[in-house]
Amino acid sequence: MGRAIGELQAGFLTPDQLAASYEVMGLDTQLVADRTYFVVEAHGALAGCGGWSRRATLFGGDHSKGRDAALLDPAVDAARIRAMYTSPDFTRRGVGRMILDACEAAARAEGFGRCEMAATLAGEPLYKACGYAVIEPFESVTSTGVAVPLKRMGKALT
Repeated sequence: MGRAIGELQAGFLTPDQLAASYEVMGLDTQLVADRTYFVVEAHGALAGCGGWSRRATLFGGDHSKGRDAALLDPAVDAARIRAMYTSPDFTRRGVGRMILDACEAAARAEGFGRCEMAATLAGEPLYKACGYAVIEPFESVTSTGVAVPLKRMGKALT
């Protein structure tokens, strides 16, 4: 995760935004506890990871502010795509798409008809290629006052 944030975001963010991204991004262990987090291994190395959630939190790790563990209603709410990271050693090899497909299939199996996420600027091209559309751009302001740009994106699963 650290390498993915530091290396893959570098071309999209200022140095201050890149440093602040570590406060905005990271692993949410609730995904692991909910058994909605996936990893892809290749040749013994961790190629990527990511998950989906039936909980209200849109983005952020265990250390992030504004988390909400309330369960979503699949009949009304969109499942959340969360904590997607690809190792810089495995970019552009289908790892992110594989994880995203697994997340969407699992959310669909639980009755969700839509997924949403908070995409980084570096992740936006992948998500657009997978059928997601930008709902709204927004910023997450860190404790140091740095605004990290994100985009809320969504996709119908049906």
